[in-house]
Amino acid sequence: MGGRRRFRGRPEDAAGDGPSLPCPAEPMGPGASRAAAARSGLAPRRARAAGEAARGGRAPAAVGEEEEEEEEEEEEDEAELEELLGPSPLALEPGAQRVAIVHPAVKWGPRKSPLTTAELQIAEAVALVDTLQNWTVLDKIIIPTKNPDKKFVFGKGNFQVLTEKIKKLPHLTAVFLNVERVSSLTKKELEGAWGVKVFDRYTIVLHIFRCNARTKEAKLQIALAEIPLLRSNLKNEVSQRDQQRGGSRYIMGSGETFLETQNRILKERELKIRNALEKLRRKRSLLRTQRRKREFPMISIMGYTNCGKTTLIKALTGEAGLQPRDQLFATLDVTAHAGYLPSHMAVIYVDTIGFLTDLPHSLVESFSATLEEVAYTDLIVHVRDITHPETILQKATVLSVLKNLNLPSHLLDSIVEVHNKVDLIERYKPTEENALAVSALHGHGLEELKQEIEKKILTATGKKILTIDVNLEGPQLSWLHKEATVQEVEVMPEDGTARVKVIISSSAFGRYKNLFPNSKIFMS
Repeated sequence: MGGRRRFRGRPEDAAGDGPSLPCPAEPMGPGASRAAAARSGLAPRRARAAGEAARGGRAPAAVGEEEEEEEEEEEEDEAELEELLGPSPLALEPGAQRVAIVHPAVKWGPRKSPLTTAELQIAEAVALVDTLQNWTVLDKIIIPTKNPDKKFVFGKGNFQVLTEKIKKLPHLTAVFLNVERVSSLTKKELEGAWGVKVFDRYTIVLHIFRCNARTKEAKLQIALAEIPLLRSNLKNEVSQRDQQRGGSRYIMGSGETFLETQNRILKERELKIRNALEKLRRKRSLLRTQRRKREFPMISIMGYTNCGKTTLIKALTGEAGLQPRDQLFATLDVTAHAGYLPSHMAVIYVDTIGFLTDLPHSLVESFSATLEEVAYTDLIVHVRDITHPETILQKATVLSVLKNLNLPSHLLDSIVEVHNKVDLIERYKPTEENALAVSALHGHGLEELKQEIEKKILTATGKKILTIDVNLEGPQLSWLHKEATVQEVEVMPEDGTARVKVIISSSAFGRYKNLFPNSKIFMS
């Protein structure tokens, strides 16, 4: 090799000379574009309008009028958004709650799950309550039932036993009935019998979402998830009015009954929320297009709530600012985090909302705008807490939600399964084929995981690893640093050339061949 000099590419080279990476924790939400514009000191709309005026010969006054109209529309949108994000009529009162958790244990039949037990189900209910500040579990009660859908949930004898237990609990403020959803009629009957508030899983999870929501989009999705509950409460309120007044009353000669008026208001509210979410979705689509232009591979990190997704992303990216929390639904908003694979290829890891069993479809559907981001990524990494006694049920829950998202088949077929928290199990070895054992907290197995991700990303994106001979006096090396990931540069000073190993996308490779048709190219 004589006087040849070899330089290996570094992550900072890829970031400095290649396409610029987003901020380490770039929000995927639409607010990111406005924040970026503010940071850069640009006024995109004004610059665009001025440019269009120059091209189209319009007077500056006309441009100014358009700007004012757009700003007025934006102000109106903001005002409407603030109204939609106002205090929720369903929000639970702040302050401490002393809760008894009651779990209806289905002993037989199609409603009994073979993948769990009543003890494990009530343990998850305890974890939900422990997520809420100043909430305390006073007692955990498992009561058998044949049919949890009946009016009082339990049989007459068991209901009487349960009522006596509840009434003996000191300073009790609420009962958490661990079922997916309780009808407003059943809720009213149970509260009358027990003398305290009654919550179901829908109510508790929605309250956790409210406490953890940070962005406007998350808050709008929660407001949308509340609509079915508001409708249910409305029916109950109307039936009470009918009993008290002997029938429905028309409102102030309007020709509408109270029920019709309130239903119309709810429909209008739902439409406004969906329109606001659609605007945010379009803005997020624009951000996604911008990322696509920069050709960074996108990797969705998914899993059951509290499985360690954020901890894994922190370990993969080295992002010190990420602060994982040991609680359910700590992440509600989709965020993007920059990292590097072993070849120094820059990628974006996308942190997503966690999943939970027995969530009503309408609650999952409300977050579909957030979850749809997964369909546009190049790879899914499914993280499992392998120490959890219900890890098989949790896997089934996640895969069921992913299938219902109508994702492309190639995404579902190429999922990387990660068995996390293996540091808590002595000499753990995965039994499932192609699963990788990892401890995100201690770094065990991360290099193997990165290599597997890189292999699948190269396949999914069609990127190529090539070696190219370049003339050091020409612009090729500078172009490759800007448009590709340079892994290694081997300089041959005797003839003024270099052998460059790169990872390059198909589109960039096509542009390179057009610009430099005489380059020698070798497949690695």
